Amino acid sequence: MELIVLWDIDHTLIENAGVSKEIYAAAFSALAGRKPTGPARTEGRTDRLIMRDMFVRDGLPVPGWPDIEAALEGAGRERLDALRSRGWALPGVHEALRVASARSGWVSSVLTGNIEANACVKLSAFGLDSLLDLPVGAYGADADLRPDLVEVARERVQRLRGVPADTPTVLVGDTPRDVEAALATGCGIVAVASGIHDRAELAAAGAPAVLSDLADTKRLLSVLESVAGDGKRPRTSSGRPRTR
Repeated sequence: MELIVLWDIDHTLIENAGVSKEIYAAAFSALAGRKPTGPARTEGRTDRLIMRDMFVRDGLPVPGWPDIEAALEGAGRERLDALRSRGWALPGVHEALRVASARSGWVSSVLTGNIEANACVKLSAFGLDSLLDLPVGAYGADADLRPDLVEVARERVQRLRGVPADTPTVLVGDTPRDVEAALATGCGIVAVASGIHDRAELAAAGAPAVLSDLADTKRLLSVLESVAGDGKRPRTSSGRPRTR
């Protein structure tokens, strides 16, 4: 039974305890020469959109993406120790990732709005990086919109791991944007109410399976296996299911 599992990071695998917003503020300040007028709006958005929004909101020209990415990477690297001291891996995450990575035929990676460098900082802070196949993940530099990241990850999984194009895929995330990305691309979704959105909000967004957290590994695996059994196959940009 083959399956691609793509995990969100912030508030799904880890609690960053406000460090993420500090990273965005520091990157903005490094580029603009002053502090932003307000905190970054995140909630499942990609780094491209988050940073662009900060400059537009403050009435400033938006720098080129290479400059923004470099500023984000520097700010993230500088806050590794703060993340380790203030943040934590969420309940059950180590075991969930360990079991998923050991399943025959499964590819377990990430689909995140963070740039790759900062995704690695956040995961390595809590020893999660070795439990994921990070080279085939999709990151915040890869696309503006979360649904487009699905195709990025699937292309990498196919090219680098030789997985068939019609392999079922499931997203695991804590925001309505994770749910919307899954529904828009024909993926399965396991929504986790470990962030600011409660079970009712995630169900209203269309998630058929909503867990309080990832602490119950047996329940999580049951849901993932049911997605694999359903044969959830992402759609192309035309909205049609992919085939081999």
